[in-house]
Amino acid sequence: MTQPLPSVMYMVTVRVSVPDELSAPLPAELHYDMTDPYAVRLCLGAPPARTVDWVFARSLLTEGLRRPTGTGDVLVIPRHRCHPDSVRIVLRSAAGAALVDIAASTVAAFLRRTDSLVPPGTESLHIDMDRALAELTDRRD
Repeated sequence: MTQPLPSVMYMVTVRVSVPDELSAPLPAELHYDMTDPYAVRLCLGAPPARTVDWVFARSLLTEGLRRPTGTGDVLVIPRHRCHPDSVRIVLRSAAGAALVDIAASTVAAFLRRTDSLVPPGTESLHIDMDRALAELTDRRD
């Protein structure tokens, strides 16, 4: 029997705002799993309600602690003027956009834990290439 690989989960409260609306606190989870070593997952909302999950590069979150970064659907901006100890994550989709403010200290602590599992630059050593190829080709053994 194989053991599950370690993961990092942080339950947090974020502030979410959408255009033309007030911001509101929302429970969220930051999640990192060694089976997808390049990615982090941000789950907005809490069970039993349906969560909204965003998956993006761990390096984007790391870089976003220091300077604005990202293109496309996810941008990360450090120390927003309205919330100086926060990181702002801008999430965009065809349905609209949301601004998510999360404590920078929480993001930094989360990233330190992920780095202890998989140091930056070693992600490729943690990918099961046979499994990844089987998933891409939909091959079942």
